Amino acid sequence: MKGVVLAGGKGSRLYPLTRVTNKHLLPVYDRPMIFYPIQTLVDAGIEDIIVVTGGQNSGDFLRLLSNGRDFRLRRIHYTYQEGEGGIADALRLAEPFVEGEKICVVLGDNIIENNIIGAAKAFEGQARGAHILLKEVTDPERFGCPEISDGRILSIEEKPKNPKSNLAVTGIYFYDATVFEKIGKTKPSWRNELEITDVNNMYLKEGTLTHSILEGWWTDAGTFDSLLRATNLVAETGANKIPGRGAPPHHSKASESGSAELG
Repeated sequence: MKGVVLAGGKGSRLYPLTRVTNKHLLPVYDRPMIFYPIQTLVDAGIEDIIVVTGGQNSGDFLRLLSNGRDFRLRRIHYTYQEGEGGIADALRLAEPFVEGEKICVVLGDNIIENNIIGAAKAFEGQARGAHILLKEVTDPERFGCPEISDGRILSIEEKPKNPKSNLAVTGIYFYDATVFEKIGKTKPSWRNELEITDVNNMYLKEGTLTHSILEGWWTDAGTFDSLLRATNLVAETGANKIPGRGAPPHHSKASESGSAELG
């Protein structure tokens, strides 16, 4: 399985911080924001990752992440999203990198307390389709929100005015290679974006969408309030914890390994 980190956008909700840097390079407690989603993928056993970035500071990702040696990646790739076309639009840029394999996609501002090891193993054993991670939240109207009955997802609505549950679809998705075909069938929403919720509903319609509940806390960090919350949560409990290790150690000068490619 390969990994995709989506780290584009202008980060306008974090102005003026994002006038001079990409949102995903801002600090969350003791490390750059993008370190957390990459660690999520690495802990799930993924060593081949692409970072989709954008904006005026994309070169800073290469300076920060280099060839992925801090995470002992086998390969790290980079590609560039022009403009802001939504999550699905950013994801389709990764198609040449994926080469028909299954993928795990993580939004660059999503941070979790624990790990997705169990979900990754379950999806590896899933013949086809997609798997999403849900989490109970107090503000489901900010996210893709599922309607659930008897443990089954009936539908998913993007940023609903009247949420049908208190669950949010987190920014962690597992897909088979048909995701790109599905993205090609989506139409721009009222926000003029290709919505990942439309893609998830396509999997739901064909009966191949599975889900699980994410254990531990989860947060995004795309607003001032959520950035503060993420920093406090990481400071208090640590993030990306796995049994036997806990939270990952600070990155030091690692041995030169891995390779970097620009796409």
